[in-house]
Amino acid sequence: MAIQPFLPRNPVRASLSGGPLSLNAWYMTTGEAGFRTQARGLASRIASDPRELIVDVRKPWRYLPASLLPAALSRLTDLSDRPAPPWPDLLVSCSRRAAAVSIAVKRASGGRTLTVHVQNPLTDPRAFDMVVAMEHDGLVGPNVISVPTALHDVTPERLGEAAKLWRKRLFKRGRPLVGVVLGGSNKHQPFTLKMAGELMDGLQRLRRETGAGLAITPSRRTPDEIKAAITDRFAGDPDVFCWDMQGENPYLGILALSDRLVVTSDSVSMISEALATPNPVEVFGPDGGRRHARFLHGLVDKGLVRPFTGERTPPAPGGPIDSTEIAAQAAKALILARA
Repeated sequence: MAIQPFLPRNPVRASLSGGPLSLNAWYMTTGEAGFRTQARGLASRIASDPRELIVDVRKPWRYLPASLLPAALSRLTDLSDRPAPPWPDLLVSCSRRAAAVSIAVKRASGGRTLTVHVQNPLTDPRAFDMVVAMEHDGLVGPNVISVPTALHDVTPERLGEAAKLWRKRLFKRGRPLVGVVLGGSNKHQPFTLKMAGELMDGLQRLRRETGAGLAITPSRRTPDEIKAAITDRFAGDPDVFCWDMQGENPYLGILALSDRLVVTSDSVSMISEALATPNPVEVFGPDGGRRHARFLHGLVDKGLVRPFTGERTPPAPGGPIDSTEIAAQAAKALILARA
């Protein structure tokens, strides 16, 4: 028999079409930036003022599948936050090891905590009330929500605020702006100087044909030699903004103000965040591993993105796509149905 999740003692003060619900919510990860962004983004759409917990499991227990990890709450590392009563109404988790702790919290709460896991938990989805997985994971089940892009915390409100903040520095009347978002190397594909050269050649070709300006932002994962090569290539060009990783981060401003976006292919998160805007999105770089290739090919097949070659005419916009809101609405419906 399915265990019923906890229901707030007071009526939930929101509707599906309204804002976040008034309930006690946690979001839990093992601390990686991408996991935190996804869990925070979803939890903040479901509930007001969710609490963050960062946890991890000690060796050798951390290597076990989430459903087989005994007493996960007593196997936490010394630096972990300590989940403890009163247990939350809602727990959003992301990462395999956080999944194990989520299962333990649900058990400790007597099944009253409603648990939502983001990404494939690599265990039986029925251990959670809801699982939000990306389409290319191929995960199916009666409680699985399948979404085309990664969850995140990029909202129209945040984009609007960033546009106001960065308009004077990035916008020039009569000049189209191409935003360029750089990732880095991963285990399946290095970001090489040769690739950077091909990207810059394509951008220069596009500029010659359109008169566009560029707004380029590297990330923490962008290799130093790539950043140096791009800075040298466009040094002194008044129509190119290249962030030097100092001061305020222009990332959201570039997403908000660009007429088209070029994103390196290595990052599911950055591509997903670009698709949260109404701007055309092009992806530069190789497919990577098989799972990543399924993600990219799925977006291309749906006409949501196009490979970047420096073509003058932009692709049709694929967004805005808000997978976070899709998942939040499903979770809120589950909560309200039990209220």
